[in-house]
Amino acid sequence: MLSLLVLAALVFGGQCLDDVAYLENSSRVVGGSNSQANAWPWQVTLQYASGSSWGHTCGGSLIRANRVLTAAHCVDRVASYRVVLGDHNLSTNEGTEQVISVSTIVKHASWNSNSVAAGFDIAILRLASSATINSVVRLATLPSDGAVLSHNHACIITGWGRTSTGGSLPSILQQAPLPVVAHATCSTSSYWGSTVKTSMVCAGGNGAQAACNGDSGGPLNCSVGGVYQVHGVTSFGSSLGCNTYLKPSVFTRVSAYISWINANV
Repeated sequence: MLSLLVLAALVFGGQCLDDVAYLENSSRVVGGSNSQANAWPWQVTLQYASGSSWGHTCGGSLIRANRVLTAAHCVDRVASYRVVLGDHNLSTNEGTEQVISVSTIVKHASWNSNSVAAGFDIAILRLASSATINSVVRLATLPSDGAVLSHNHACIITGWGRTSTGGSLPSILQQAPLPVVAHATCSTSSYWGSTVKTSMVCAGGNGAQAACNGDSGGPLNCSVGGVYQVHGVTSFGSSLGCNTYLKPSVFTRVSAYISWINANV
């Protein structure tokens, strides 16, 4: 039986207090490098309140001035959430940050927190106020409805997730190349088999670079026509390890949900 891990992590003061697990056990971008400051201006850190503290739990993408796209499993808890935009180093105040409370959470009606492999791992956060769009905070570009990228299409994952399975969490936003693995390949028995659906995108699987805890909800950025589009929302990986060979990171395929997104922004 395949065992999955959803890639969320709740962090306070640099220590992970609570990982969100699916099935058996939970799992920085693995194999990544520091991104340039504000190179991914639609990337947000989704944070969760515990008393007077806030900690990074997931990523997300700003798709409207007051709307953020993330994973449904990131917001399954009944809690207070906020997003921080324009951030680069979570441990310092760089003066570019915009902190905005989440007022409403809209999860896909078919999302089942007990079955991430069923899909529908997508949510829209409605913000209490609109972000100021500037040089370091910009809207993500989404793909066209139904667009499917070819095998080995170059993409980049970004996030503040763990740098290895069970490892440390970085302060600086990480990035790593993750080429697309076509569904026809990713759904074979050597890869994920029937666990992956056509409404998902596989990327990576080389055993070196991968998504990991804390990257959930964040974007898979893929260049199309010279413009980066958010083609994936980070969803799950293998419980054998974030960077398990032939177990690519799995993302909700954004282009499969364009109608749903448009109806909820």
